[in-house]
Amino acid sequence: MEVPLKGRVTAFGDFFFFYVSDTACQLELITPFQLYFNPDLILRNYQVWRIITNFLFFGPVGFNFLFNMIFLYRYCRMLEEGSFRGRTADFVFMFLFGGFLMTIFGTFVSLVFLGQAFTIMLVYIWSRRNPNVRMNFFGLLNFQAPFLPWVLMGFSLLLGNSIIVDLLGIAVGHVYYFLEDVFPNQPGGGRWLKTPSIIKMLFHTPEEDANYNPLPEERPGGFAWGEGQRLGG
Repeated sequence: MEVPLKGRVTAFGDFFFFYVSDTACQLELITPFQLYFNPDLILRNYQVWRIITNFLFFGPVGFNFLFNMIFLYRYCRMLEEGSFRGRTADFVFMFLFGGFLMTIFGTFVSLVFLGQAFTIMLVYIWSRRNPNVRMNFFGLLNFQAPFLPWVLMGFSLLLGNSIIVDLLGIAVGHVYYFLEDVFPNQPGGGRWLKTPSIIKMLFHTPEEDANYNPLPEERPGGFAWGEGQRLGG
C-alpha cells in the first residue's frame, strides 16, 4: 500500500538534499574542495558549513553513488516509519548524535567525507532492531539482518574501497544502539541519550492519522541486494 506523503517527508528530504549536493558538484556549480571536512578551515577561516557538507558528497555519479543513495533512502525511511514513528525529535537527535561522533572519530582517521559512514550507521541501527529478518543480497547470499552492515563492508572491499569508512559507520551505529537499546535494559543501566527539550519543541510530532499505514520495517524494499523477510512470516 502506498505510504502517505506525511510519512515520507524526512526520508525524501534527506535524499533530495544529498542528491542536490552531488548534482551541484557534477555540474561544477561547486567543487568537492568546498565541501570536504577540514578542521583548520573551520576554525581559522570560519567555514563552518564544512561540518555538514562533508556528509553530502558521495563521489561522481556511478554505481557507488547510486548504491549509497538507495540504501540511504530505504533505511532512513524504514527507521522513520518504524521504530521512530511518532518520534520525530528522537529521529533528528539520532542524526545529530551520529554526525557528531563521526566528525570526532573522522578527525583522527583523516576522513574528509562521511556520507557513506552515515548510511552504514542507519543500516546498522535498522539491522540490530530487526534481528529476525532474513536478508538476500544480489540473490547470492542469505543471512540474518544483523550481518547486513558487514556484508556491505565486504562488498565495498571487493569494489576496491577503503573499509575504514564502513567501520566508522558500524562503530557509531553500535554506540547509538548500545546506549539507546541495550544499556537502559541492563541491571543498573539507564538512559544516557535523552533528546534535548529544544529539539522536541522544534520537531513537535502532530497527532497521528488513524488512516496512516507506515511501510513495514521488516521489508527493506524490492531490491535483490537488500530484500528481506521476517522469520516466521
